[in-house]
Amino acid sequence: MGRGELEFNETIETEEELRTIIGFPSELVKNKVITFLDQHCVDFISKSPFLAMATSDDAGFCDVSPRGDVPGFVHVLDEHHLIIPERPGNKRIDSMRNILANSRIGLVFLIPGFGETLRVNGSACLVKEEILLAQLAVKGKKPLIGIGVEVEECYIHCAKAFKRSGLWDPNSWIEKEKLPAAAKIIADHANLPGMSADSISKRLQEGYEKRLY
Repeated sequence: MGRGELEFNETIETEEELRTIIGFPSELVKNKVITFLDQHCVDFISKSPFLAMATSDDAGFCDVSPRGDVPGFVHVLDEHHLIIPERPGNKRIDSMRNILANSRIGLVFLIPGFGETLRVNGSACLVKEEILLAQLAVKGKKPLIGIGVEVEECYIHCAKAFKRSGLWDPNSWIEKEKLPAAAKIIADHANLPGMSADSISKRLQEGYEKRLY
């Protein structure tokens, strides 16, 4: 279906209308948000090998990007600041370009097998201080840039999404043979001469083996 062939005819336009449908949060939910990284948050981050990073540009166009490494790869500097290493990637730098235009950032930290997540919101900057980047080195290779975050909000998010999705339940996982073929998808989307799914698969595998850091 092409763009413009479908219209959403009945939409919600105000928070008042939305509240009549959804309702209001409990006192517990309203009061669980804190404005600094306490010991619980620090402990959670130290056990998390993966996060999702939400950013947007100055026009409001959004992007969510995954970041992952060994548990504790995100360093907490103090109760209001943390730093995320920017490991080698595809050089699109979507998140970093967004941060240059709009410093607002949202993070969701995950721990494998654990349903609750930690949400952290604040403002971000691109860090090039050698003394900080050196602390993020792996196998003698330090990142060229770190993403510094000044924390303004943090709170635990409940596990309902994980329970509904069965994300951590191996019995709910799709059989390997039925999974999407990433190389084929990239080949079809890029549609470049001489770029087959097989050549892209080899390129991806080489990157996974040789260019993680």
